[in-house]
Amino acid sequence: MHNPFKPAGEGLRTRIFQIIFESDTPLAKGFDVALIGVILSSVLVVMLDSVEAWHQAYGDLFYWLEWGFTIAFTIELAVRLYCLDKPLSYLRSFYGVVDVIAILPTWLVLLVPGAQSLVVVRLLRVLRIFRVLRLMQFVGEGRLLLEALRRSIRQIFLFFFAIFMLVTIFASLMYLIESAEAGFTSIPQSIYWAIVSMTTVGYGDIVPVTPIGQAITVLLILTGYSIIAVPTGVFSAEVIRSIREERYSDEACPGCGHDRHEKRAKYCLRCGTWLDEETPDPRNDDAPSTDEA
Repeated sequence: MHNPFKPAGEGLRTRIFQIIFESDTPLAKGFDVALIGVILSSVLVVMLDSVEAWHQAYGDLFYWLEWGFTIAFTIELAVRLYCLDKPLSYLRSFYGVVDVIAILPTWLVLLVPGAQSLVVVRLLRVLRIFRVLRLMQFVGEGRLLLEALRRSIRQIFLFFFAIFMLVTIFASLMYLIESAEAGFTSIPQSIYWAIVSMTTVGYGDIVPVTPIGQAITVLLILTGYSIIAVPTGVFSAEVIRSIREERYSDEACPGCGHDRHEKRAKYCLRCGTWLDEETPDPRNDDAPSTDEA
């Protein structure tokens, strides 16, 4: 089936598409490796530039390196859009949005006037870190993680909603029991304490002082230990499910009925039966016929 993004024919656009979007040729693999190196270098420059001492010493160098990376990413995005049949569909995709975020801050800095907008400039510079998200397209397992997260998002949302209700109840109790001098000045402030306690972080800036408050704190911490790993388990189960669907087939063996085979498997793992019912078993071709026997 024709890829909706892939241009038809064998012209220049098709050759560029094969280099940029595919990785089954040495030239395409070389392009991917080079792009990964440029992405990591650009992120490193942003990080080093955020250190005040390095910014004072090498600010001009970082400035020109940033513009060099931005121009390179802009040209790369333009070439990507050029070789696609549906460039707008790519721009609306996850990686298309990341590509735009990777180049947009530097160009927007040119439009930010005056020193009063330095905070906005700093925010735009931080957005360049999103370039590192582009590395996900070079990791095959990244797609499995995203699929697992998509499947488990409802369960995780319900879990956090239940946790929020539980935290609100504990926070309201502590607001009634403890005094404002202990730090429980409001229910939102108590919710902050409850979250910190339930996750066993324990900053210590808000501490219960009454015996009843300390008992409730112990109960809250034990509750947190009991349920804090629930979203991890849900996500892990979905990751395992995605890996199984990616690797294994549900087609049952016609010989023994076993239905857990790798998609590339030709014979049953248990009984050795030929799995592809549409083609003959090649082992039968090697066996002598009745007339030859």
